[in-house]
Amino acid sequence: MLQKPRGTRDFLPEEMEQRREIEMRMRRVATLFGYHEILTPTFENQELYTIKSGEGIIGEMYTFEDKGGRKLALRPEGTAAVLRMYVNEAKVLPKPIRWCYLLDCFRYERPQKGRYRQFWQFGAELIGADTAAADAEIILLADGLLRAAEVKFSLQVGHLAPMKHILSDLAEDDKKKVMALLDKRSFEELESYLNNTGKPEFYDKLTALTECRSIDEAKAICGEFPGMERMEEMLGILDSQELEYTLNLGIVRGLDYYTGMVFEGFAENLGAENQVIGGGSYRLAHLFGGEDTSSCGFGIGFDRVMVSLGSVELEKSPLISILYTPEGQKRAFEIASLLRKEGLLTEINLLYRGIGAQMKHAAKNAQFAVLIGKNEIESGKVTLKNLATGEQKECAPEDLPGKVK
Repeated sequence: MLQKPRGTRDFLPEEMEQRREIEMRMRRVATLFGYHEILTPTFENQELYTIKSGEGIIGEMYTFEDKGGRKLALRPEGTAAVLRMYVNEAKVLPKPIRWCYLLDCFRYERPQKGRYRQFWQFGAELIGADTAAADAEIILLADGLLRAAEVKFSLQVGHLAPMKHILSDLAEDDKKKVMALLDKRSFEELESYLNNTGKPEFYDKLTALTECRSIDEAKAICGEFPGMERMEEMLGILDSQELEYTLNLGIVRGLDYYTGMVFEGFAENLGAENQVIGGGSYRLAHLFGGEDTSSCGFGIGFDRVMVSLGSVELEKSPLISILYTPEGQKRAFEIASLLRKEGLLTEINLLYRGIGAQMKHAAKNAQFAVLIGKNEIESGKVTLKNLATGEQKECAPEDLPGKVK
């Protein structure tokens, strides 16, 4: 028996219905914020991702050569392809541009709970607004999406401005190394590395910054810093909207990618792999041949959201099962068509079995049964049966939709 590839999943109808419900809730919120859905190709030129993340990412991607010898890759995330699309198709559109997307992405990594080789990401990108208001809007949108999905989560908001100020005297390679160690919380290795760079005094400042929970505390550590006013304005907007968040100036998320605001969200019931969202402000368009353009956005790990939710209670419409004897077959299809035109879920018997067997099958899933036998054909009526109560009555076909509703 052939098995599905490792790190992929099959979704049965019930699970798909739950996933679609959460998707639609998120799409509705994004639409209310003015974000319009887009879609990019499943595979892109491999260079699109190595320009942004370096050649090291190739080991984490599904890459291949096509018949023309072109190096391609299945998309490992959404942002790079969206910014490529912006440069190719939309750089002349009025700014800001608000886009959202739900994409399946592919990474070659060890599968585990909430982490797969094929996974889905709901994301949003706000392109061309270099303001504190734009930073605040993207965070508020992220919060709104997770609340619509009814995820129990905590939100942490940060800003790279004070950390950049502390590290401003370091060489670029040293900055990247320090940020990587901070991201992994490898404080012993960080202290040793800073000692070797001749900046041991940075260690106390950086570790103290990770504990800061206000701008005043940050100023006490590193004094006035560039970007402080914008950071204060953004936090002021979030506070005015009574957003529940924790200020965390220890969020790193890659100094060479993000430029200012950063944020992360964590589900309360996922254990170690509990991050469900991450994002911030960044500049990528110039890497793909466009002008240097400020952007901000985020990605939601849709699969982790679904694991966090467990099961989703759905409001299901009643199902009507049409049962018939051989002479009632054509009439059964006519009745099914009538009910479907009224927006009622209707299935029809397709197997050559008796009414008793049909009824037994219908009782497993349907709420109502419509019986069409010899008597119904002669009278021009049908029999409607409530499968929960056992109550049944004859009625004219045109009255069926009203009786069911």
